[in-house]
Amino acid sequence: MKSNFWQHQIEAAGLGAIAAKIERGERLSFDDGLALYRNPNLNVVGALANRVRERKNSDVAYWVRNQHVNYTNVCNKGCLFCSFYAKPKDDPRAYVMTPRQAAQKVRNYADVPISEVHVVGGVNPKLPYAYYLELLQEIKAARPNAHIKAFTMVEIDQIVRIAKKSPREVFEDLKAAGLDALPGGGAEVMSDRVHEDLFATKPDSARWLELARAAHLSGLKSNATLLYGHVEQTPEKVEHFVKLRELQDETGGFLSFIPLSWHPEKTALEDLKAPTGVEDLREIAVSRLMLDNFPHIKSFWIMNSAPVTQSALWFGADDVDGTIMEYEIIRDPAKDRKQVLTSRQLVEMIVEAGREPVERDPLYNVLSRGLEGVSDVETLLSNQNADLIQPSANLGITQREGITTASQSLKERGRELIESNSHRL
Repeated sequence: MKSNFWQHQIEAAGLGAIAAKIERGERLSFDDGLALYRNPNLNVVGALANRVRERKNSDVAYWVRNQHVNYTNVCNKGCLFCSFYAKPKDDPRAYVMTPRQAAQKVRNYADVPISEVHVVGGVNPKLPYAYYLELLQEIKAARPNAHIKAFTMVEIDQIVRIAKKSPREVFEDLKAAGLDALPGGGAEVMSDRVHEDLFATKPDSARWLELARAAHLSGLKSNATLLYGHVEQTPEKVEHFVKLRELQDETGGFLSFIPLSWHPEKTALEDLKAPTGVEDLREIAVSRLMLDNFPHIKSFWIMNSAPVTQSALWFGADDVDGTIMEYEIIRDPAKDRKQVLTSRQLVEMIVEAGREPVERDPLYNVLSRGLEGVSDVETLLSNQNADLIQPSANLGITQREGITTASQSLKERGRELIESNSHRL
């Protein structure tokens, strides 16, 4: 970083003062975050982020053998940016897995040494408290040696409500049922304006942070995310980082931050363009530089593609996520639910990018290095099992003209929102 070449590039980009802070290990300010977003020289921003990434995690790139289980797509939140959710009464795509069905999903992949089962779904007001406890118990019985990472803070808010208990009591119940950690979704962008415009019925940022704090104080680790590329503005993203950073100072409970590249297909905002690879890399880089107290930055290959994730390993990311097996929330038109990278593909992807592959568990304990025990069995099993249990009406939604998602039914409202935001920019 101190070479004459990079020093010249940093100074030419007008980032000398920020680079000096980074070298001294000082925290970047809100204004620094704005400057990093607005600087046209992405390579310099990425080089600065890579300096921090290597300081924290050396040459390592983490991956995990994981499986996603989306237990229901029924949701009453009405988010304009989401193509996943279905209305409970009149949508043929709507489904709810029983706890036993969810456990069978897990058993379908018994031949893969999965260490993480990632469980999230819609906010279904018809599900009782006992459902969530049984869901965890059944999955844990099916995979006793795997960590269960389940329920965004939005789902937790619903679970707390129906339990009629405090968050602390609910977290103790969930832990006793098998919960090991929590994912990071649901906050989207911590902006009152964006909250009101896109997801007004979800908990606001203050409630999300309150529940994350309670989770951390109960001994549960979690991740955090930022959904970008829709109607958010740069200052709102920087404020998002500041709020997360402050809570991390308080609890130390966040393991990883994951910038999530928004997909407009089949949403109320589908007239907007999706984020580009360049934008994806900037989000990775700025988050690494702003979130100085987060151990890890993850590039989620499903949402920003495997090639961008390879580049992201040199723009601040040190984690590529995992095998996934199947995925409902964002669809690949060519694969639909069958969204999987084999353990061999993940390791080879990391090696090709010039990093050292290390298999982890959800708490970043090292399980293997390099090509130890990798295989291609994941693709075979995903091809066999991905379309089981969920209704066939929920297949191919990104390509079928006859399918109108619940979010698309709000498209007129989406157009009005896009128009109003165009006047703000």
